[in-house]
Amino acid sequence: MTTIRMPIVDVLLVVLLSVFSVNARAQVTVNITSGPIVGQTLAGEPAVNVFKGIPYAAPPVGNLRWREPQPVTAWNTPRDCTSFAPRCPQPDVSDRPWLGEAGPMDEDCLYLNIWAPEKVDKPLPVMVWIHGGGFTIGASSLRFYDGLTLAQQGVVLVSLNYRLGPFGFFGHPALTAESDHHISGNYGLLDQIAALHWVQNNIAQFGGDPKRVTIFGESAGSVAVTCLMASPLSKGLFHRAIAQSGTGTSLHQHLDQSHSRGQSLHKIGITLASKFGIQGDDVNALKALREVSAEQLLKVSDPQLISQGLKGTKFGPVIDGYVLTGNPGELFAQGKQHAVPLMIGANAQDGILHASTLPIKRVRGYEWIIKRMFKQDAPEILALFPAQTNHDVSSALLDLMTVSAFVAPSRRLAAAMQNVNSPAYLYHFSRVSPGAKRAGVGAAHGAEIPYVFNTFKNNRTYDQTDHELADVMRQYWVNFAATGNPNADGLASWPAYTPDTDEHMDFGKTATVGKNLHKQACDLFDKIASHTNY
Repeated sequence: MTTIRMPIVDVLLVVLLSVFSVNARAQVTVNITSGPIVGQTLAGEPAVNVFKGIPYAAPPVGNLRWREPQPVTAWNTPRDCTSFAPRCPQPDVSDRPWLGEAGPMDEDCLYLNIWAPEKVDKPLPVMVWIHGGGFTIGASSLRFYDGLTLAQQGVVLVSLNYRLGPFGFFGHPALTAESDHHISGNYGLLDQIAALHWVQNNIAQFGGDPKRVTIFGESAGSVAVTCLMASPLSKGLFHRAIAQSGTGTSLHQHLDQSHSRGQSLHKIGITLASKFGIQGDDVNALKALREVSAEQLLKVSDPQLISQGLKGTKFGPVIDGYVLTGNPGELFAQGKQHAVPLMIGANAQDGILHASTLPIKRVRGYEWIIKRMFKQDAPEILALFPAQTNHDVSSALLDLMTVSAFVAPSRRLAAAMQNVNSPAYLYHFSRVSPGAKRAGVGAAHGAEIPYVFNTFKNNRTYDQTDHELADVMRQYWVNFAATGNPNADGLASWPAYTPDTDEHMDFGKTATVGKNLHKQACDLFDKIASHTNY
């Protein structure tokens, strides 16, 4: 064999040219309204362009803290968009180590990410993901929200960060007085609306169809979806909606008036300000509040993930008369939601987080809390969710929380879509993966997410049945985004929801149509919801 020796200079030149060529092929530049951005092309079948950390609003820092999102300052030099931007500051939740994967935190967090097929023959449907986390934790950069597979199946996937906790949902009379719209507190929702405006103005540059935008989210992200469906500010910004395990029907906090379950947001804001020694509602109070460090704001406000927590502050959307004019459940019942197709559902053990926060271990305590919560309806509740022994209490609580907070409200909103003559598709996710079975958690809150995004971590947790189910679920989700109907040839027919037929799609080992899911309990919770806020 003959060895060909090259001068060292030639070798280095070949290497440099090779590296340059690879990088050139890997980079892609797109011009958006604020300037050129540079992303990366990921090889695959098909190849996908990925852009991370695109600013959709000005950094909400300094004098822009607790203001409606402002326009981005334009740039001329191509901006590197190959890395995720920081997530909103949030509590350090040590029992959720996966949050550490989301990267650093900073108040400068209003950025979004895009996955889009490299080659686009015609405008593609757009799916905008709103992450969950109780409006307190979370980020779009978490690995199980990776949009690669959905983009390879023919959509443009957008995910976004928004302000959380005391940065996204803090209200105060001084802020309300300052606002042109006389509001405060819904900054996180306003961020999402700003991102949807950005999508309308820019998504065509990535091959997306601005007339086929689907918003979808899980948990708090799902609550946000229902809030956006009921907000007059989001009209026309999206054309379908998917709500995964969250409805917003329990949102009753008002900006300036107390309600049956707590204080107004103004009063909470005044109390928090006083902990910093800040009094009054003038410009000096605002200046002082905006000078409080992010670390101190988090420490003193102590944001809590679950509303049943016994300490700290629960932050989230507020009825302010502008962004949100009422409780989403009531607005749906009145036919005031946007007339767009809706896919909505819950998981078989969705209530696990809520049930785990209640320090109830004995039958006596269980019966006491049920009577306190449901009053005259308590006997029926106890009959449907009985606990004969102390050992039964945890499972009874789990079932009660799952049906009352997730399954029944989902069915209620699906039924209410008839008020605006738009179809609704109800689902129930009941698949228990091998890993979940070993952990004893069932189809828990958030369990469906890896199926939708194809972000399974390893085959020890999931088996072939899970992968096959995930393929089917993604087809339904993508079909819905494309047409407003999840059905297509080769898939089990998913009937639109009507109260008369009460049918849903069950995602268990396979996708099968079910009927009358928890019907007696759902009927009871519908009756309760009609006369009280539970």
